[in-house]
Amino acid sequence: MLKDYRWVEECCGSKVAKEDLVQELWSGYGCLKRIHLYNGSSFILKEINFASVQDHPRGWATNISDERKRKSYQIEQNWYEGLSQKLDDITKVPALIYNQKGDTIALLLEDLNRLHFDQRHRSLNLDGIKRVLEWLARFHATFIGVEPEGLWPIGTYWHLDTRPEEYEIMQSGWLKENARRIDEVLNNATYKTIVHGDAKLANFCFSNEMDVAAVDFQYVGGGCGMKDVAYFLSSCLSSNDSIRYESELLACYFEELCKHISDEITDDLEEEWRSLYPVAWADFIRFLQGWAPDHYKLNEHSLRQVERAKAIFL
Repeated sequence: MLKDYRWVEECCGSKVAKEDLVQELWSGYGCLKRIHLYNGSSFILKEINFASVQDHPRGWATNISDERKRKSYQIEQNWYEGLSQKLDDITKVPALIYNQKGDTIALLLEDLNRLHFDQRHRSLNLDGIKRVLEWLARFHATFIGVEPEGLWPIGTYWHLDTRPEEYEIMQSGWLKENARRIDEVLNNATYKTIVHGDAKLANFCFSNEMDVAAVDFQYVGGGCGMKDVAYFLSSCLSSNDSIRYESELLACYFEELCKHISDEITDDLEEEWRSLYPVAWADFIRFLQGWAPDHYKLNEHSLRQVERAKAIFL
């Protein structure tokens, strides 16, 4: 039996015919549903119910973790109500239809499947990776110098200040000793933007023509664009392919970025962000060493990036 979706029906002007579960949210905070209406349209409903929270899959169900996730959903609401609307149709994200606030948060969003972004990929070829990097470049270009009002002051889900527990259990070593310095260097970049904050392959949708859209903006906030680039590449390239294709892929990203920003800052911004690329990697690897020290991303390529970051700090 369907839930009481009268508010959806009032927003959309049609009765709800059925609902399909798309996926459960992390740690049982809610779910994504596809809501089908009798008029033939459909929408995505993201429901967050804090009373339904379960244990974290990796054992991180703590007060700090819960507070971080609660804030992340509030920030996602702010994102869809505000800065998301500055993006053009090429840098696609789902439009917000309705935002219900209260004990249960409900975001009613465009159904990207109806806009032909109905493909999900578990892996990408080199051209597909470049299409996502071009999306990220346009996204970052849109928000150069924009303050993250209502968002995370410092974006990404692994930001040091939001991960004290993971930091505490890290083994001693260079990354732990220099975690604050790494964080400060990234945060004090001259050129900052808005970062997606969780730009893994699973959060991108594709059309048959490989046009790109992005979802899941719980950790959107301020920062250096290299955080998104390093994290995205970590999600879709093996260690060997990262070593082989990194220069080509970074060139693709910066070529697209520089098309959309002022000529007066292109050279300086590219120089700064290229220098911060290994620092962004080191920041993410610092998190992984505490959160999941056996993670497959702690590989030859990522540890090589940490060594590059060390050289910058010496």
